[in-house]
Amino acid sequence: MKVPGIGQLRHKVKRVRNLLAPGGLILLYHRVAQLPSDPFKLCVTPDHFAEQLAVLRKYTHPMSLQQMVQSIQEGKQPHRWVVVTFDDGYADNLYAAKPLLEQHDVPATVFVGTGNIGNKREFWSDELERLLLQPGTLPETLCLSINGSTYTWDLGEAATYSEEAYQRHCSWNWYLPEEADPSPRQRLYRSVYQWLHSLSIEERQQVLDQLLTWSKADTTCRPTHRFLSASEVHALAQGNLIEIGSHTVNHPFLSTLPVAKQQYELQQSKTCLEEITEHTVKSFAYPHGDYTTETVALARKEGFACACSIIPKKVWRNADYFQLPRVPIYDWDGEEFARQLSNWF
Repeated sequence: MKVPGIGQLRHKVKRVRNLLAPGGLILLYHRVAQLPSDPFKLCVTPDHFAEQLAVLRKYTHPMSLQQMVQSIQEGKQPHRWVVVTFDDGYADNLYAAKPLLEQHDVPATVFVGTGNIGNKREFWSDELERLLLQPGTLPETLCLSINGSTYTWDLGEAATYSEEAYQRHCSWNWYLPEEADPSPRQRLYRSVYQWLHSLSIEERQQVLDQLLTWSKADTTCRPTHRFLSASEVHALAQGNLIEIGSHTVNHPFLSTLPVAKQQYELQQSKTCLEEITEHTVKSFAYPHGDYTTETVALARKEGFACACSIIPKKVWRNADYFQLPRVPIYDWDGEEFARQLSNWF
C-alpha cells in the first residue's frame, strides 16, 4: 500500500476542513493606480483590478464586511466567500476602484484616515519617495536632526539621478533584499524611512520639513498621490456597494500611544466620518496592523462592529470580530490572482 506523503496529507486535511468549517478571506488593497514608482507595492493597476474582480465574481462569493460579520454570527457561511477592503483613502478609490466594483457588482469597505481628508500634502512615505527617488539633482550631503542627534548621509555622484537611471530602477521595492538596492538613492530612502517610521507624528513632520528645505522642493501634492476630500468621501459612500470604515485620524502606531490618545484616534475618526457620510460607521482597521488588547477593547467600546488587522490568515467561523485577518493583494493579473486564491481555498 502506498503511504501518502506529508504534502498529500496536508491537502486532504485542508479539503476536509473547508468542507466541515468553510472559511473565507478578507482581501487587503490600498490603491488602484498605475504608477512607475511604487516602493511598497500598494498599487494594483486598473486592468489587473478588473481581472481580479472578474475572478472573484466567477469563482467566489463576494460579500460586504458587515454581511460577513452577520453571517458568521448567524452560523451561515457561504462557500468560498471573499470580502474586499481598502486602506487609507486615496482618491483613486473613488475614480478608479469604485466604477470597476460597480461594474462587477463587488462590494467593498474603504477604511479612511480622517486626518488625510483633503490634505494638501502627500502621505509621508509618498512624500519621501517624491523627494528621494524621483529624477533630479539634490545636494550631495544630507544632514538631519532627529531626536536631538544629527545624522549625515553622503550621496556623492548619486546626488544627480538621471531620468535613465530612474527608469532603470523605478520598479525597485522595499521588500527586495537590502543588499540588492540598485543605487545610493534607494539605500538613502530605506535608511531615512526606517528613521521616520519609528518617530511620533510631530517628530516625523519636523524631519520631513527639514528634507523639503534641503531638497528645495515644495509641498505640492501630486494628483496621482492625493487623498479623498470630504465631498469625495461622501460620493464614495453613495449607493449600497461601498462602506466607509474608520482608519483613525493620524494613522499612528496605536500600541505606542496612551489609552486616552488611542481613544481620541478611534472616537474622533468615527464621528468625523459619520458626519461626512451621514451613515453609522461600523468597521475599523488598525493602521499598520498595530494594536494592543486595550485597543481592541476601545474598538468595542466606541461602537464598532468589527476591526481588521493585517495578519494574513483565513477567517473561520469562530473568528474574533475585532482581530479579523486580511490577505494582502498585489498587482497580479487575473490568472495569477486565481492561482493565489486557490492556495487559500
